[in-house]
Amino acid sequence: MSTPTSLELPDGVRRTTIRTARGAFAALEAAPASGVCEREAALLVPGYTGSKEDFLAILDLLADDSRQVIAIDMRGQFETAGAGDPRGYAADALGADILAVMHATGARHLVGHSYGGLIGREAVLAAAGAEFASFTLMSSGPGALTGARAKDLRALLAALGAGEGHGDEDRPDQADLRAGIAELWRSHLEPQAIAAGVPGHIVAFLGRRMRDNDPDGLVLMAAHMLAAPDRTAELARLDQLPMLVIYGENDNSWSPAAQENMARRLGARRLCIPAAVHSPAVEAPATTASALTQFWDAAEAAQPYHVTVSGTA
Repeated sequence: MSTPTSLELPDGVRRTTIRTARGAFAALEAAPASGVCEREAALLVPGYTGSKEDFLAILDLLADDSRQVIAIDMRGQFETAGAGDPRGYAADALGADILAVMHATGARHLVGHSYGGLIGREAVLAAAGAEFASFTLMSSGPGALTGARAKDLRALLAALGAGEGHGDEDRPDQADLRAGIAELWRSHLEPQAIAAGVPGHIVAFLGRRMRDNDPDGLVLMAAHMLAAPDRTAELARLDQLPMLVIYGENDNSWSPAAQENMARRLGARRLCIPAAVHSPAVEAPATTASALTQFWDAAEAAQPYHVTVSGTA
């Protein structure tokens, strides 16, 4: 999970609720200090077990370029209500949620971090790219999670007594799942955070966020991450849509090589951030915000794109 370094709201950032035709979504909204939005708005979507707070370090930096920037909790994440029906966690349903938020806010740039990238892709494909000024995949991959992180995710499902399937028979009831999530936090994730030197108030936030996830959502999102198809070829057909692939050189989820290859297949711009791992917005906020701002500005101006930080291609 991404671990914010601070929970303080920067100047110009406020908590809000985005009300859409598909329900309400908890959000953080950043506006320019001038109050004037001269650029297209952007929507930031977090990854699995993440939340809008994962983008706290970059929201004000992005808004400084005279644009509104919104980060949300997806359905069932942290402070956004759950679906109430397992079908609400299907990839296409979550993608429809993203489109609804974009319609409600007027955002046209979309950034999906990790699992949020897979869901952002669903939204882009459903709209055939027509409603987007750009799409950024941040620390996300072409399809199912593999390697050590996939093994960790399977272990999480096993600890919760849930299988990898999508049927009701693979999931314990909500009460048992909630108890399992609380125990998983107490016995494994909390000690891990403490051992990593995470400050106490951040640990408390991470625990609250983990326990507040909708249990069905946690299981079904994990199942999708382990089985997501590679839809890169479909996305690549939207060759008029500016795309950026951005990731840390030490990413421990989808490998940097896999993300580099995905960028090539997409014909997308690519930025590998030195020393970053899986959460560039937390680990390298200034570099990440600068790269996004340059990319968005170029997309809006329809001019050649050039990144001025190291590690570009």
